[in-house]
Amino acid sequence: MTSDAGSGADEPGGGPREQPAPDENTPRIVELQEEIGQLKEAVTSHAVVDQAIGMMVALGRVTPDDGWSVLREVSQHTNIKLRNVAELIIIWGQKGDLPPDIRATLEETLDRYGPTLLPEDSPPP
Repeated sequence: MTSDAGSGADEPGGGPREQPAPDENTPRIVELQEEIGQLKEAVTSHAVVDQAIGMMVALGRVTPDDGWSVLREVSQHTNIKLRNVAELIIIWGQKGDLPPDIRATLEETLDRYGPTLLPEDSPPP
């Protein structure tokens, strides 16, 4: 009598066949899936921060580097994560709502950095 190795049938002698060991790549697959999730979150976070920097540039008339610095300082002074500050600023742009303490800190910080003169606003020679 021959045994079909791929059938999963009982081994001769009445006992069940030994199950194959779990795939040794499974831990690596789980690790890579977690890393992909973290990267997706980082990309989303980066996009939110970039949008908030754009708002600082447009509304505060500062350079993009200064817009980044403004967000960083507001985050530090309010003890709120930078991404969360950026999210609040985007919501503010959409709905006009910004918590008073964040708004005050944002205004003070923007006053220190700007406004930057636009080319058409250059002072006369």
